[in-house]
Amino acid sequence: MKKLLKNLGLWIIIAMIIGVVVGIFMGPEATMFKPLGDLFIQLIKMLVVPLVLVSIISGASALGETKSAGLIGVVSIGFMFVTTIISIILALVLGEMFQPGVSVDHSVVESLAEGYAAAEGAAPAMGFWETVIGMIPANPIQALTEGNILQIIIFGLFFGFGVSALSSDKRTKISNGLNYVLEALIWCIEKVMYVAPFGVFGLIADATGTFGFSVLIQVANVLWIDIIAILIIGLGLYPLCVALFSRVKLKDYFRAMLKPQIVSFSTASSLATLPVNMEACNEMGISKQTSGFVLPLGATINMSGNAIYYALLATFFAQFYGIDLAMADYISITIVCALGAIGQAGVPGPTLLAAAVLVAAGIPLEGLPLFYALDRIFDMMRTTLNITGDAACAAVVDRFVKR
Repeated sequence: MKKLLKNLGLWIIIAMIIGVVVGIFMGPEATMFKPLGDLFIQLIKMLVVPLVLVSIISGASALGETKSAGLIGVVSIGFMFVTTIISIILALVLGEMFQPGVSVDHSVVESLAEGYAAAEGAAPAMGFWETVIGMIPANPIQALTEGNILQIIIFGLFFGFGVSALSSDKRTKISNGLNYVLEALIWCIEKVMYVAPFGVFGLIADATGTFGFSVLIQVANVLWIDIIAILIIGLGLYPLCVALFSRVKLKDYFRAMLKPQIVSFSTASSLATLPVNMEACNEMGISKQTSGFVLPLGATINMSGNAIYYALLATFFAQFYGIDLAMADYISITIVCALGAIGQAGVPGPTLLAAAVLVAAGIPLEGLPLFYALDRIFDMMRTTLNITGDAACAAVVDRFVKR
């Protein structure tokens, strides 16, 4: 009983159900509970910028050390980065193809679009070079104060690689300090999440009362699009890479991966699945030196499943709020999803990086808690894809490096 009372996920689901009921019965008057949601969103915004900066610097400093591993590090990172980019592009294409965020009630979309335009003003579309140049902060402090996530990530990567270039004793001191700061920020996140049930209740009650029950049906639409994207990458791209670029036979790959996939789906944790995934790679005939390097690295930075989820969230909310995404926005979403994965390790849950992706594309965060009740399902699926990609990467890398 005590365990159930301490289960935050259960309380979030209960809060969402209560919010739906209150929203249906009270209608537009349920907007009186919206300040509870606004408080929660504001607390999340407070932590997004420092968490992204510290996570990226910490992740990049550790990633930079892989240069000492030579070819195995280059091939591993290259494989993970390319497959993550492909996953993001696929998610964006599916999001635009199926339009999960477009409301059946077009008047709702029009009113949201008008309200957003009035609040933000009409921003001119940026070209390719303007977007690229705009990614580089002229003043990193200004980028931090303005919450420019893309510029923060670029600065964090540069600074992190600079830390990795220091001598071992200096690098260790800075890395330890960053990890301590990260631990403190994670503590803050854990405390903020205690407010989550109240925030979810307020936002769900307001959304249901204002837009009706149909808004929750729209959220469920993202789930099956996410499943399609995961199946295409997990059963298409990764097996194709194994077949073309490794010595592992496809039947051995599928047979060995069944056990770690079951474990990852049930635990929703790449790190918890790591020992089982190493055992699977051993069954495929992959050298322990390769799997011992690639799999822990993949559990830290290979987040194709997360990237798909974040890209779908961005397209969903852009459609939901009636925001037309320009090419610059798509580029921002792709870069934040891909590079943000470097700092993903140690961050509990997807909330903060999902918030960073939305902020980078100029999309309001208010609707984000709509996905909290289904987050465990999304988490189980994306973790399964992540560890599948880790094993595929190990199989490919093992062919190109000396044992």
